[in-house]
Amino acid sequence: MNRRDHLKLTGLAALAVTLPPGGVSAQAPAQTRLVNPGIYRYLVGDFTVTAIQDGGFSRPVEGLVTNAGLDAVRTALSEAFQPEDRFPITFTALVVDTGRHLVAIDTGAAGFFGANAGRLPQGFAAAGIDPAKVDTVLISHLHPDHVSGLRTASGQLLFANATIHAPEGELDYWLDEATAGRAPEPAKPFFQNAMRVLGPVSASIVRLSGEREIVPGITAIPAHGHAPGHTVFQITSGSEGLMVLGDVANNPALFVRYPDWRPAFDMDREMAAGTRKRLLDRIAADRLHVAGYHFPFPAHGHIRRDGTGFAYVPAPWVPHDG
Repeated sequence: MNRRDHLKLTGLAALAVTLPPGGVSAQAPAQTRLVNPGIYRYLVGDFTVTAIQDGGFSRPVEGLVTNAGLDAVRTALSEAFQPEDRFPITFTALVVDTGRHLVAIDTGAAGFFGANAGRLPQGFAAAGIDPAKVDTVLISHLHPDHVSGLRTASGQLLFANATIHAPEGELDYWLDEATAGRAPEPAKPFFQNAMRVLGPVSASIVRLSGEREIVPGITAIPAHGHAPGHTVFQITSGSEGLMVLGDVANNPALFVRYPDWRPAFDMDREMAAGTRKRLLDRIAADRLHVAGYHFPFPAHGHIRRDGTGFAYVPAPWVPHDG
């Protein structure tokens, strides 16, 4: 096993620690009435973006950052008016209507991380979007909170008429039986989940490698480190752009403010830190909109440089008529 493979498996073992008490479930949570379904729409040029909150869970703050002391982490959370004892991890999927294509970006957890996640189908209903009309699905990486929602509780594809695009490096890693066999025991459910969700359709998945436009106005950009083939997506319409960060940075109070801080769940932490700084600098310089999968909902804002790090500036709500 080479050093890079060792780093991946070590990071994966740490990632598995994020699982909530009681383990995982491949089934969707029980259906409950959502008083606030977590739907938010905004424009990027002529494109309409709908953010759908899939739910989430929380984990202890201890052990969250591998190269910063616990007091520093708690102080950073407190300064952002967030709890100091528990670390919330929320999931926000996007649907982009370009006028020519209806594109879903990442698909939620479908109950894998407990009963408080897996609300994507209810979110689509609340947003008035028919999943059958989605023609393109983009996957940033194959961690369970990003792919599990591709399948319903009965095992059917949620987006029955869509072409799925996923990074080649992710498919080669997570769907490889030899790699799965070497994984730490607590992390094996991550491989099993990827195989359950994507294995049956792997031959029809469009494999992404390098920087390339997928549909007009949406470009895949390699952003490795958090996962072997982790990929972000830049959306461009007219003079405006949106960088969909996936897991380049988790909670912005920690990993945007301190981009050198290394979360336990990055599989190659050194590479991930370099990717994070490079992309945040690009976003700030180009004044792009940004969407972070784990940012506080609606997970939409901007990035500006701030000292040796960056600051996340949530975008204000803007009414749109018609």
